[in-house]
Amino acid sequence: MRLAPRSAAPAFTMTDLEGNTRSLADYRGRKLLLSFYRYASCPFCNLRIHQMRQRAAGWQAEGMDMLVVFQSPAASIREYAVGETVEFPVIPDPTRTLYALYGTEVSWLAFAKSAGRVKDVAAAMAKGFLPGKTEGEVNQVPADFLIDANGIIHTAFYGADIGDHLPVAQIEAFVAGR
Repeated sequence: MRLAPRSAAPAFTMTDLEGNTRSLADYRGRKLLLSFYRYASCPFCNLRIHQMRQRAAGWQAEGMDMLVVFQSPAASIREYAVGETVEFPVIPDPTRTLYALYGTEVSWLAFAKSAGRVKDVAAAMAKGFLPGKTEGEVNQVPADFLIDANGIIHTAFYGADIGDHLPVAQIEAFVAGR
């Protein structure tokens, strides 16, 4: 079931890529972008991660942290998505526990709709983000949640296709308090 703005973000405690325990309570008093991706070798996901890496430090300095979730195990996330340097915490969730908690969706229709993302495929391939092994649901649809400093969902964004994420301009507006 999809989550709605102005509702409390579901509490969780998970272990990140570095072995640290992460919980929603850790971010109390700060804004949070909680972002759900497909599997670690997904070209769309890696293009988006590349974009987020460039912005993460600035957003953190302005009071917003990022927490990223993949349905792949840690080894694959390191191999395909983040390497050894991670600008923000990444949670491997191969059992898709957080995906279920936040109402993310799998959809063959959304998978089919992504065929129109020719520009994104070209951009991903130009950056060297090629498809690798598929782990988890191939038709997992991304989702992004902007959570305020009190743990309340400001924006619940469920992608329309497998490459669709919350527009960066909306994230920037949230960081700026608009």
